[in-house]
Amino acid sequence: MDQFRYVGIVIGLSSGLGMLLFGLTTIFLVQRWKRDVQKKLRRKYFRRNNGLLLEQLISGDENASERTKIFSLEELKRATNNFDPARILGRGGHGTVYKGILSNQHVVAIKKSQIIREGEISDFINEVAILSQINHRNIVKLFGCCLETEVPLLVYDFIPNGSLFESLHHDSSNMVSLTWNDCLRIASEAAGALCYLHSAASISIFHRNVKSSNILLDTNNAAKVSDFGASRVVPIDQTHVATNVQGTFGYFDPEYYQTGQLNEKSDVYSFGVVLLELLIRKKPVFTAESGMAESLCNYFLLEIRSRQPKEIVAAQVLEEANEEEINGVASLAEKCLRLKGEERPTMKEVETTLQQLRMNRTNSSQVDRAVEYEMQGHQSMAMSLAGRTYHVTSQRSQNACYSLEQEFLASASLPR
Repeated sequence: MDQFRYVGIVIGLSSGLGMLLFGLTTIFLVQRWKRDVQKKLRRKYFRRNNGLLLEQLISGDENASERTKIFSLEELKRATNNFDPARILGRGGHGTVYKGILSNQHVVAIKKSQIIREGEISDFINEVAILSQINHRNIVKLFGCCLETEVPLLVYDFIPNGSLFESLHHDSSNMVSLTWNDCLRIASEAAGALCYLHSAASISIFHRNVKSSNILLDTNNAAKVSDFGASRVVPIDQTHVATNVQGTFGYFDPEYYQTGQLNEKSDVYSFGVVLLELLIRKKPVFTAESGMAESLCNYFLLEIRSRQPKEIVAAQVLEEANEEEINGVASLAEKCLRLKGEERPTMKEVETTLQQLRMNRTNSSQVDRAVEYEMQGHQSMAMSLAGRTYHVTSQRSQNACYSLEQEFLASASLPR
């Protein structure tokens, strides 16, 4: 009886172990199958995203190969803790940006774009290849990309101080406080970056989404133009390109909206709105006293007809900027916002105007410091002379007192 019981226990244990082994083997095979499927899918996306072409383009350019890397999806998953929502830096019309830390501790921003049409993939790869060659101090550096997902991921250098929009419009102690000097410099730097994209790069690039939230600030509050998800590359011999109308409400070029023809003056119009934000410190679309939403552009163009620019600028600007600077930036913004693109200045002209305003301010400050120094010198000299006069006068007074005293003592000692 005990022998049969023992045999039953052995059979039961064997069956259990067999089932456990079968289950573990099944799980292992299923996981391996899933990994194989994922690898095949990533290879499929890599090929569909023209990864081989991009590798050739990058490897064919020594400078680009030094600056741009093609990441695997696993690398970026580890960098973002599997795209943890806590790592999200921001969301926009073209995707979500995550903060990532690479294996070498380099901090990056990883942009996970929204679905785009398959026909746009080649344009995307072309843009990545071109952006990998851009090396401008005021443009966010493209660090690399990942092509193993349905929509390629872009990896940029991480910019720590947030955006110009946040600094201007968010009332938070964590935001960077910008002086008028900072604002003029940031505007000049951003204009220089856009000018470079329009005319200095090997192929013209129209940003198509210029706005204060796409002007980032580094540790020194230097401007870094970012977000090229909507950008379009244009051959050097063309002045415009026909595209689906895209942009951000409040910064939108009305001429581009009507014609569908994107050109460099569309970026100029949007930059004009950024200048208004710096002057008036209102959002591109703000809530008026009536409670209705109002366009900052329309508000400015209407008010400027009957009032002086200094009467509508923000209190901080009025306190820190002189009237020449206020009028200069207001006039420049008005030119940028003209309805006809041909009447707007180029970004080079915008940059030159802003640089001149900065130079005038610097020279004015130097003159003020020289005058102040000279006044301090005159005051010091006057005090020194006053001190000497007091010393001489005091000495004379002491000598006079001494003589009278001596005379009195001398006269007292005479016989009577």
